[in-house]
Amino acid sequence: MATANSLLSLLDDSVLAAPSWRIRSSQRRRGGSVAVVRMRRAERRRRGSQRSDVRRKVRTLKKLIPNCESMGVERLFQETAEYIAALQRRVKVMQTVVDALATGSDDE
Repeated sequence: MATANSLLSLLDDSVLAAPSWRIRSSQRRRGGSVAVVRMRRAERRRRGSQRSDVRRKVRTLKKLIPNCESMGVERLFQETAEYIAALQRRVKVMQTVVDALATGSDDE
């Protein structure tokens, strides 16, 4: 009696795959097998979702950085770097003020 594995080995991929009528004729002409066509579709969906994620993140960044709503991505990144540097300078100044006030109050 044949085992399940030996029976499956007799079947080729075309029998196990989706019916050929579900594959467009243009895809058959390009030489795409069912598995290849499915992989291509999945890759397109994945790339599309990645692009929408990037667009969403860029929109969010434009909202966070002042006066950047109408900039291109390259200029937006430059402005973001400059804005972060300016914020870091502000923090250093504020820390200096806090330290000066803390040591000044100890003298009293």
